[in-house]
Amino acid sequence: MSDSAHTDAPSRLLPGDVLRVGAAGLRARPLRVVLSALGIAIGIAAMIAVVGISSSSRAQLQATLDRLGTNLLTVAPGKDFFGADAALPPSAPGMIARIPQVESAASTGRVKSARVYRNDHMPAGETGGISVLAADLGLPRTVGLTMASGSWLNAGTVRYPAVVLGSASADRLGIAGPGRQVWLGGQWFTVVGILAPNLLAPELDSAALVGRDVAAARLGYDGNPTTIYTRARKDSVEAVRDLLAATANPEAPNETDVSQPSEALAAEAATDRAFTGLLLGLGAVALLVGGLGVANTMVISVLERRAEIGLRRSVGATRGHIRVQFLTESQLLAALGGTGGVALGTVVTAVYALSRGWPTVVPAWAMAGGILATLLIGAVAGLYPALRAARLPPTEALASP
Repeated sequence: MSDSAHTDAPSRLLPGDVLRVGAAGLRARPLRVVLSALGIAIGIAAMIAVVGISSSSRAQLQATLDRLGTNLLTVAPGKDFFGADAALPPSAPGMIARIPQVESAASTGRVKSARVYRNDHMPAGETGGISVLAADLGLPRTVGLTMASGSWLNAGTVRYPAVVLGSASADRLGIAGPGRQVWLGGQWFTVVGILAPNLLAPELDSAALVGRDVAAARLGYDGNPTTIYTRARKDSVEAVRDLLAATANPEAPNETDVSQPSEALAAEAATDRAFTGLLLGLGAVALLVGGLGVANTMVISVLERRAEIGLRRSVGATRGHIRVQFLTESQLLAALGGTGGVALGTVVTAVYALSRGWPTVVPAWAMAGGILATLLIGAVAGLYPALRAARLPPTEALASP
């Protein structure tokens, strides 16, 4: 039968036959298959891990915002007309609390002359970047603070030398729990509590917080707030935001800065997404390298199996059969790498997320996209070897060593 007759004959290979023939070629060279599939797997795993870790991070951020709320606003002094630091009046927190749409308001004020040290023998310059703040009793409720250990200031301790440390402050001072004393403002203060980290008010992590009464009586606090935290009703955040500057400082509203901490977190998440795009590009390069590895493997396979191809052609296989066989091998090889890559990327995401205490989130579209990408790569990488195999004349192929 002529070559053209073989080419025009209808294919009698069933899907099951195609898979068996394609898998047989892979089983004959297991080490080469594993190495080629590994190239695909690394690229897919990198992309899945990048998407998964980024999605897990955003899920954690969203869970935090859901818990802490996006309705927290902060008011701080800005600059005056001449560029000098402005000041908020002591009455500002009370005035803000009177706004009908405000659920609660609490403030902190920097005690500029006070420094805090582990003991009274520390050099004056080694402050560890810890700020001393006079705080309202209602600060935890407004900001959403939680205690890592000990308790917050109360009506009994607010007038005495008691201090609550932020999480970073406690680490720098080597304080593991309440009951220890620190040298604050030239006198001993007893640590009554340590705060847990807070995303919406990270400035409190590196602070030492004391009561307003003791700050005024012992530390020379002038009574001016430096940050006013305002919790607005969720349906009135924008309306309250528009009122805060004029309410906090009626005489000079332009010298007041109003911000929403959750917006900063959202901007940080947007930056993370841009970085994720860069990493996805690097993963795509790794995937391309893996695809070239598959193409190389298939070309070598065609060269090594010329006798097999000639034998199949001589017993009735058409060019279409040969094309399908090698395309199937290429697809199976890529699918093997893709499946392994998705599994590996998911495991990497889970391990990293668990180590950070995040929920593990791997989007379904990322896993499906990874598999589809590998199938596409398998088709592209196997096309040329399949066409080359199909063009081999039976007599030439059988005559090959």
